[in-house]
Amino acid sequence: MLRSELVQMIKERHADFTTREAELIVTAFFDAIVRQLQADGRVELRGFGMFTTRAREARQARNPRTGEGVKVPAKRVTYFRPGKELRERLNADAPADVEYDDVLAA
Repeated sequence: MLRSELVQMIKERHADFTTREAELIVTAFFDAIVRQLQADGRVELRGFGMFTTRAREARQARNPRTGEGVKVPAKRVTYFRPGKELRERLNADAPADVEYDDVLAA
């Protein structure tokens, strides 16, 4: 799913939202996740999963084309661990298309 498809889905499900308002909702959601991860935090979305960051040390790598050594700087990378409900729904025999209203009612 593309970001634009997510915006369109929100707009379709909530007719009172304009496209711009749906874009702002999606942007605010993703920005909040990024800010929390930048602060060395973790983001847990119950039933969906957990985003965390891990540090990777600097290392020496090789360019596969030339064999030349390349320095790879230290960095933080994002990890995602799926939640139990997501794993169960992915591996269930039930259809994947769950109605949005059913999720809100739960």
